[in-house]
Amino acid sequence: MFKLALRNILRQRARSGLTLAAIALGVTTLVLSGGFVEDILLHLREATIRSQLGHLQIYKRGQFASGGHHPYDFLIENPDAIERAIDATPGVAVRANRMSFSGLISNGRGELPILGEGIEPEREARIGSAISMLTGRRLAVGDDAGIMVGEGLANALKLKVGDRVDLLLNTREGAMNTLDFNVIGVFRSLSKEYDARTVRIPLRAAQELTATSGVNSVVVLLADTDLTVRARADLDGRLPPGFEVKTWQELADFYNNAAALYRRQFGVLQVIILVMVLLSVANSVNMTLHERTPEFGIMRALGRTGRDVFRLAVLETALLGIIGAALGVAGGVILAWIVSAIGISMPPPPNSESGFIASVQVVPAVLAAAFGLGLVATVAAALVPARRLARMPVVEALRRAG
Repeated sequence: MFKLALRNILRQRARSGLTLAAIALGVTTLVLSGGFVEDILLHLREATIRSQLGHLQIYKRGQFASGGHHPYDFLIENPDAIERAIDATPGVAVRANRMSFSGLISNGRGELPILGEGIEPEREARIGSAISMLTGRRLAVGDDAGIMVGEGLANALKLKVGDRVDLLLNTREGAMNTLDFNVIGVFRSLSKEYDARTVRIPLRAAQELTATSGVNSVVVLLADTDLTVRARADLDGRLPPGFEVKTWQELADFYNNAAALYRRQFGVLQVIILVMVLLSVANSVNMTLHERTPEFGIMRALGRTGRDVFRLAVLETALLGIIGAALGVAGGVILAWIVSAIGISMPPPPNSESGFIASVQVVPAVLAAAFGLGLVATVAAALVPARRLARMPVVEALRRAG
């Protein structure tokens, strides 16, 4: 049966070629669109991780549930035990302590409410590698009175490198405290909202402003994002009681919403392509089987059953689906390499100011899904005409030979 089906495909070269082209085109489109979506999500994921969140963040239990509204109530007074647990966890590239605060920033001409972070400059430079400096430079060791401001905040107060600003905030005990800082850099992260209200100062300066010696969180960057789940489980077993670990997925609301949107859009595209392949193949299969009705009638007259006719028709179409889907996957991979070598200039995503150069990822799961959808659509297109042909009376099929 297999050899007969293959010979029939080779015998009907013109129609087989058209069917193969329809299948291959649909599968290639699925490979390219799926790889493009995966690349966008990859860029967005890594930018999210390497601009603000890191892969893991460790808090005192209860801080995350509070929404960060009472940072002084959840200070980690002595992070040594946490640091030892992190250092013993495989896959950790760097860790950094952070101190969060809120207050006012003033430059003598105006003032705005801000959210601030006290950071360890050298460690944060590795974690925040996706943060770009528009002017000036990053904080460095020894910049005790240095401050980095977000792009939106700098524009609102017309700040530039070298300007002096004051930070005013409440200490842990409720007293007012203020310090002068020198603007050493204006930065841009993934989030436009973050840049519109955030400043970064050295950790020691933040502790002096808040009159505390603790930190709010410890941020962990791993050697690879794929290690996140395993490192989180490892850390959960190593941390002392009273602390919790959050992954970047749990903290990245914008990424999660954007990823869900892109995947829904790609799902709709898959359905559209599936229907197009189904209709194209159905038309070709219908015409082919209709022209070969006398041939199948002779098979029935020679002793073959309707089930044999049905199996042969579906097997022929399935072989076309396998060959066409394989050609489509191969074509998609080749085109993905070509497009990736050229690059696709992309505008900034929503809530961002930075564009990027996209490519097409060759993802095994996408290739398998495209192949499967192409094959399923092809076989589904043959079921109805093959069933109708198998039920046709032998006399009627033979009569059409004339």
